[in-house]
Amino acid sequence: MKHNYPLKRIMDDEGTLLDEQFKEQIEESLVKELYFHMLRIRTFDRKAINLQRQGRLGTYAPFEGQEAAQVGSALALTEDDWVFPTYRDHGATLTFGKSMAKTFLYWNGRIEGCLSPKNRNIFPPAVPIATQLPHAAGAAWAEKRKGTKNIAIAYFGDGATSEGDFHEGLNFASVFKVPAIFFNQNNGFAISVPTEKQMNSETIAQKAVAYGMAGVRVDGNDSLAVYFETLKAVEKARAGDGPTLIEAVTWRKGAHTTADDPSKYRDATMGDHVVDPLLRLELFMKNYGYWNEEWLQATTEEISNEIDVAIEEMESFPAPKVEDVFNHVFAEMPAQLTEQKDAYLAYLGRQ
Repeated sequence: MKHNYPLKRIMDDEGTLLDEQFKEQIEESLVKELYFHMLRIRTFDRKAINLQRQGRLGTYAPFEGQEAAQVGSALALTEDDWVFPTYRDHGATLTFGKSMAKTFLYWNGRIEGCLSPKNRNIFPPAVPIATQLPHAAGAAWAEKRKGTKNIAIAYFGDGATSEGDFHEGLNFASVFKVPAIFFNQNNGFAISVPTEKQMNSETIAQKAVAYGMAGVRVDGNDSLAVYFETLKAVEKARAGDGPTLIEAVTWRKGAHTTADDPSKYRDATMGDHVVDPLLRLELFMKNYGYWNEEWLQATTEEISNEIDVAIEEMESFPAPKVEDVFNHVFAEMPAQLTEQKDAYLAYLGRQ
């Protein structure tokens, strides 16, 4: 089946266009926007790991190596669309408009970190695997019934394809022909389980056949290919032509989370053949005259300053309230939980 789903690419590992006709579609502003966001989220990612190691952040899920997949897809959306992320897709949500401070708060276990900006539709990160796929199908169906052109995109990893919610979400989306994109980042491992041990399919893209929807396999480290393939799927969905399953083949450079030790299940040399997505775009920019050292320096300083401000905001945030453990779960809190909440608040002298 793999030959039916060739890996779509626009540039090779050295940053050279595979077809010069692509040059007509690529504007300097797009290339620089891709690079800016990829550098921005990588810097954020590395800083978050450092903060966790210092005890200033909770357990954290890094995404280094997957920047092209997350940024390329998120930039293909418009501000009224819906984003349904997993716990590893904060790079996509940051690109789509979520604040860094709120993202840091999420990784400190704060309920405020789950809140979407008022001008963006970002679902709280889904930690249970694949549960966000039916949610995305439902949101897309709602937009269709309202007569809008808004679409929903659901991010998920390769391990999610072994969950029932994956099949339910895709089947529903296909039956009702909803404007949705199911964006898989196949990074090679479902925590410690390699892809070939958790499914017998040659590709994830081919699973689209069972649901009568379009399936695409793209080089997830080629930011330009990801952007244009996602844009095609977005335009298809807006036109009322139904959902698309995109498999972005990428690589998770580090651990599953900061509580994980990847050396226990994969050799340190695995992934050495993968060209870093940020370096690849840098090579492209140098090959085609888009690279500018002064621009890079200004961009790096801008990102660094933004992160410093976000950390300061996160660490100066008011202390969490114990009520948050009880609130925001039920529309009407059950009597047993109300009793527990009142008893604990009375113990604290805050009732």
